[in-house]
Amino acid sequence: MRNHRFMTLRRLAGLSLLGTAATASADPSLTIYNQNFAVVRDTLPLDLKAGVNEARFSGMTGLAETDSVILRDSAGKAKFQILEQAYRNDPVSSGLMLQLNEGKTIDFFVREPNKPDRTVQGTIIRSGYSPGGQITQPIIEVEKKLQFSLPGEPIFPALGDDTILNPTLTWTLNSAEPAKFDAEIAYVTGGLSWKSDYNIVAADKGDTIDLVGWITFNNQSGTGFKQAKVKLMAGDVNKVQPQAMSMRAMGGIKRDMAAAAMDEPVSEKSFAEFHLYTIGRPVTLRSQETKQVEFIRSTGVKAPKIYVYDGATMNYGAWNYYRGEGEYGVPTNKKVWTLREFKNSKDNNLGMALPKGRLRFYSQDDDGSLQFTGENNIDHTAKDETVRVYLGNSFDLVGERRRTAYKVDSSNKWLDETFEVKLRNHKKEPIEIRVVEHLSRFDNWELKEKSDDFRKLDSHTIEFPVTVKPDEEKIVTYKVHYTW
Repeated sequence: MRNHRFMTLRRLAGLSLLGTAATASADPSLTIYNQNFAVVRDTLPLDLKAGVNEARFSGMTGLAETDSVILRDSAGKAKFQILEQAYRNDPVSSGLMLQLNEGKTIDFFVREPNKPDRTVQGTIIRSGYSPGGQITQPIIEVEKKLQFSLPGEPIFPALGDDTILNPTLTWTLNSAEPAKFDAEIAYVTGGLSWKSDYNIVAADKGDTIDLVGWITFNNQSGTGFKQAKVKLMAGDVNKVQPQAMSMRAMGGIKRDMAAAAMDEPVSEKSFAEFHLYTIGRPVTLRSQETKQVEFIRSTGVKAPKIYVYDGATMNYGAWNYYRGEGEYGVPTNKKVWTLREFKNSKDNNLGMALPKGRLRFYSQDDDGSLQFTGENNIDHTAKDETVRVYLGNSFDLVGERRRTAYKVDSSNKWLDETFEVKLRNHKKEPIEIRVVEHLSRFDNWELKEKSDDFRKLDSHTIEFPVTVKPDEEKIVTYKVHYTW
């Protein structure tokens, strides 16, 4: 039994050497896009004779787009024509071997408790395997009786020469003359993706943060890549998506002095309308593996807290209002939002274009322990742009908003409306709260009365920056006059 298995393994190992070319001879390189696809580049040693040649590459992924394959001599010296290209993605497995032996009688190795090991013969009526991944019950005939399970471990006869171990691409090539060279193969594949995550540590008090960014790779392509040169493309690249996807495919800066002497883990540059990140060292991505690489580490980033009270909304970034005279302006929200804001600039110890991802905030307690204080997502952010992140609602800050007067004269086409906003601070230090008000009844408006200065954010939004002392209640009032 052991000798049989040993010979089978030797036979399997020899399969990858069939054909003019079998595997790549150099380390592969990948450009992974944050849209669940990648471009794979590899080299393939070819030794062509004049006339028709057969070549094979057994390093393909299981989700390769075969119509995207490019096979060429990058030096441009060898002249050859591709007559045929074929892709097979049915690597040898127990299920496939059962299917290949349907109708045949093979041996099954049976091991049972308290009984000696034995071998029985069974005829494979139905394997229960299909290449699409759908599994049904096998049907095996043993001693003229049918059973819907395997009677033991199947022992298969020798493999045929057309059996493959990995997804494989084969070519029929026509060469005008003998040529020996390393060909370049490139193709698009699904199943490779990356995303960025940022962990931010801030003191409980103060406006500076420390930021660490991670790149997370996920390889569901069905093929591993050893010591690959990896680049990452960030941006919204237009990619035609398939209308349907099978279940199988779906499964599928400034630093401290010590760090300054280290090589940059990731370099970044503009590329066309996108940004390209190059990992500084080779990365091994095994099949079905998730791996992380640090790509940015910055300290002393100025990121002040911002408190915003928008009494006319229920949720940050979404304003719900009614145009009915009796309901418009009714107080709906008592929560004061907490945000962090920082500029992605070199002067602020950043300056690298930040790919979209999740920001997680931790605050350091007086005893040095870290506590999770909120998270949110950011979009692709170019250098010198500002990042503003909503973290949650403040526990100790409260707002109340109500309309105190309403008068309309339809014949003369004007409307007056008065509001009162109360702010209460239960913290131990003074806090500035930005009171946001939306003046969206009509395009023409004017503030006739106001208790505090304001700034105009857009044609229908104003903001009152108000400082509230500890345990103080501050009242902001204004009267807006609309005409149409």
